[in-house]
Amino acid sequence: QVQLVESGGGLVQAGGSLRLSCAASGRTIIWNAMGWFRRAPGKEREFVACITSTGSNTYYTDSVKGRFTISRDNAKNTVYLQMNSLKPEDTAIYYCALGHSYSGGLNQGDYNYWGRGTQVTVSS
Repeated sequence: QVQLVESGGGLVQAGGSLRLSCAASGRTIIWNAMGWFRRAPGKEREFVACITSTGSNTYYTDSVKGRFTISRDNAKNTVYLQMNSLKPEDTAIYYCALGHSYSGGLNQGDYNYWGRGTQVTVSS
């Protein structure tokens, strides 16, 4: 069993930055891809970014490419999401998730453990 706890959310003005963290406990995440998803008000939860187990490959949804960066520190069992140039449409609850395998994926079914989320609100 693994527990995932997100932190770092908050209220920020458009154009600002936030760094989300996802701390895992219960077992190592070194063999697993990790992902970030988000759920905006009134919308379905959607893929944001993922990173393979070694950190050698990352993937992003088009709307955040060039603004968000996913990274991981396996020694700390932690994954990060650096969010720059934030826009009001980035407002959502952000969730981290542990992948089934080392490679990750774009679908929620590719992940089997989820955190409770952290709220990000971007004001215009």
